[in-house]
Amino acid sequence: MTRSGPPPAPLPAADLPELVRRARVLVAARGGSRTILGIAGAPGSGKSTLAAALAEALAPDATVVPMDGFHLAERELARLGRRGRKGAPDTFDAAGYAALLTRLRTDRDDRDDRDDIVYAPAFDRHLEEPIAGSIPVPPDRPLVITEGNYLLLEQGAWARVRGQLDAVWFIEADHDRRVERLVARHARHGKSAEAARAWVLDSDERNAVLVQRTKFRSDLVVSVA
Repeated sequence: MTRSGPPPAPLPAADLPELVRRARVLVAARGGSRTILGIAGAPGSGKSTLAAALAEALAPDATVVPMDGFHLAERELARLGRRGRKGAPDTFDAAGYAALLTRLRTDRDDRDDRDDIVYAPAFDRHLEEPIAGSIPVPPDRPLVITEGNYLLLEQGAWARVRGQLDAVWFIEADHDRRVERLVARHARHGKSAEAARAWVLDSDERNAVLVQRTKFRSDLVVSVA
C-alpha cells in the first residue's frame, strides 16, 4: 500500500526498541498472514545493518531477504555492456524479485504450499555474484525483512515491489559518512583506494540520487547518525 503525503519526522535508528515494537505491531495487524517489511535507502546508508539488528531482536520470528540477491551475474552484465554500472536499477532482475515477494506473501495462505520452505538468493560480496537458494524462509516465519535501494522505485518491474510490502522504512544517513563507508567497502572487496572512491562518486552516487527521490513513498524515515 502506498502512503500519501510526506513521511513523518525521522526516528533515530538508535531507538531500536521502538523500531522492534513497530515491527511487532505490523505482524500483529496481519492476523497470522506473513508480514513483509521493506527497508530502503541509498547505497551505504545502513540498510543491511538495521535489517540484521531487527531480525536478531525479533528472532526466531524474522528472516532477512536482501534485494541484492537479484543482482545480474557478472557474465550477463558483460553481455549487456553494463558492468561499469553494476548496482543501477537495470542491473537487477527486478521482475524476479517482485515475484519472490509475491510468493512470500501468499505461500503461508496456500494449503498446498504450507509445508514448503521458500528459498531466496543472496549476494556474495567476495565473489561479486548472486548465489541461488541461499536463504531459507520456513512457512511458519511470520516476518520477512527485505532491504535494498529500489524498493520504492516506480519504473519498470520495480513498480510491482511496493504493493507486496506492508510497510517501507527509509534509511537516511549523513552523506559524507555514507560515502566513506562505501569507499571502505569497495576497498575491502578488492578495489584500490583510488578506484573505490572513483566508483562511489560516479556510479554509487548516481544511484543514491535516484533512491533519494523515492523517500516520499516511505512510511517511516529512520535517521542514522
